[in-house]
Amino acid sequence: MLVPGLALVAVGTAVAVGVNRMVPAMSPLLIAIVLGAVVANLVRLPERVRPGLAFAAKRMLRVGIALLGLQLLLGDILGLGWGIIAAVVAVVFLGITGTMVVGKFLGLSWTQRLLIACGFSICGAAAVAAVEGVVDAKEEEVVTAVALVVVFGTLMIPTVPLLSRVLGLSEIDAGLWAGGSIHEVAQVVAAGGALGGAALAVAVVVKLARVLMLAPVIAILSVRRRRLAGPSSARRRPPLVPLFVAGFLACAAVRSAGILPAGIYDLGGLLQTTLLTAAMFALGAGVHIATIRKVGARPFVLAAASTVWVASIALTGVVIAATAGV
Repeated sequence: MLVPGLALVAVGTAVAVGVNRMVPAMSPLLIAIVLGAVVANLVRLPERVRPGLAFAAKRMLRVGIALLGLQLLLGDILGLGWGIIAAVVAVVFLGITGTMVVGKFLGLSWTQRLLIACGFSICGAAAVAAVEGVVDAKEEEVVTAVALVVVFGTLMIPTVPLLSRVLGLSEIDAGLWAGGSIHEVAQVVAAGGALGGAALAVAVVVKLARVLMLAPVIAILSVRRRRLAGPSSARRRPPLVPLFVAGFLACAAVRSAGILPAGIYDLGGLLQTTLLTAAMFALGAGVHIATIRKVGARPFVLAAASTVWVASIALTGVVIAATAGV
């Protein structure tokens, strides 16, 4: 029965949105993750809420990811120039590759490495959950990756503006770096706001360009899974492009075409935020301190290395693009 769990999710979502209204600088998604984790570790949740939490963490999340496409204007992304677009592609694919290599050296499982790599290289907790939808990851690996996104992405909010000033980056270049290196969209907004209005605008566009890279990455993982399943398992093989990714691309196409009234996009944005906030609360409710302790220090080491690696790639791309004038 889904009702008890969904009722708990609704309360958590309402609290997260309420706190965001009082403190707009705090993302409702991040508030929801932390709130869910606090509830799960302070109160022993009854088994009857589990189905509803699982529904929110999977089904509602995928609808929210699909609606995330309504934020994307392909014209804005193309307006970044080919130099920055190339830097975004490098951040995603080199970020994932480097993180996977370091994670293998640390002895982590393939799925744990992949979840962290995609979360840190693409779009945080939403990417972690999207990847979990096409690979067979353990629950503790998923919640560990989500927790690491929250911790290290939050640390990046003050770090990027500080280092940008130390390095003497212009406001625009600092915004490009923030969008290319920080994990969550909300974290990018917080850091971009600290850098200035112009920085915030370009930071969000660069970040959304990284979000767009979620589609090809998930498609590649789906192809890999289909091949591993083999032809004899055709009926059980996953689709080449998962339905929520197709929905994401469709929403991006609709927004870019501008065929709907502006009010519809606003409504879609509100629904997307609500669904993702609900999903983040449900994911946070799966984060238990005992579980995090059990996985040990190695995921934290990988998360730190991945953060530095992705930020370095993004900074290099911004500098090269600025130098070349592209």
